[in-house]
Amino acid sequence: MLVVPLFGLIIALYAWPVINILWLGVSDPELGIQNYKLLFTKSSLVKILWTTIRVCLITTLFSVVIGYLIAYAMVHLVGRERNWMLTLVLISFWVSVLVRAFSWLTLLGRNGLVNAALVGSGLVEEPISMIRNEFGVLIGMVHYMVPYAVLPLFANMQGIDHRVMDASRSLGAGPLLTFLRIYLPLTKPGVIAASLLVFIISLGFYVTPALLGGGRVLMVAEYVSVQILITVQWGVAAMLATLLLSGVLALLYIMSRFMNIGEVFGARG
Repeated sequence: MLVVPLFGLIIALYAWPVINILWLGVSDPELGIQNYKLLFTKSSLVKILWTTIRVCLITTLFSVVIGYLIAYAMVHLVGRERNWMLTLVLISFWVSVLVRAFSWLTLLGRNGLVNAALVGSGLVEEPISMIRNEFGVLIGMVHYMVPYAVLPLFANMQGIDHRVMDASRSLGAGPLLTFLRIYLPLTKPGVIAASLLVFIISLGFYVTPALLGGGRVLMVAEYVSVQILITVQWGVAAMLATLLLSGVLALLYIMSRFMNIGEVFGARG
């Protein structure tokens, strides 16, 4: 009985809005599945979905690779050096995504620091277009997502018994073979958890693609905003939101098969 009031509050503040979104997807503008049929008949919508998946997959790949290198370096350090690296990773969570996006606009612009360095070094003759395209979006998203890849990988690597690697070397395996045959398979759960976590968060990106893409790299979250605020097609927006929600729940279920979700987000047993 003590739980009932809190449970009712959760239903009122969370479950009911979600149910309302699900209902809008099949009832606006009229009852039926006409909004879901657009996934198979509207080419522009299919293109937006493919762009979202492609950008998220590339972001996940680069974020996990960079995060793996950082986590690997952190786990092999001790004392103050490890604490400094962990502090720098955690500090990035305190920086707003909006501030990051505007910073990259300044750095990657035609008159920005990156183009100035490239032109000044003679590598290029004129500034390169690095924003208002998919390249700029990927840079901004990877920069934001690397810390999310580092933490689950670091947690996984910390639980590995390094005496296993010592035993491998004592049996004649070199550093590379030990890493490929022993260490890398042991970090597989962390790689899967980091990949799914990065991909899930990337699916809902709005600010970074909107600013660095300049309207030329349209992803699902931005398209949902357009449908609600400009074209006022709530049914299409609700359908896409439902699609994202279903995808996220499916990916979270897959993640739970490989790693404790609570541990991924920092919870301790």
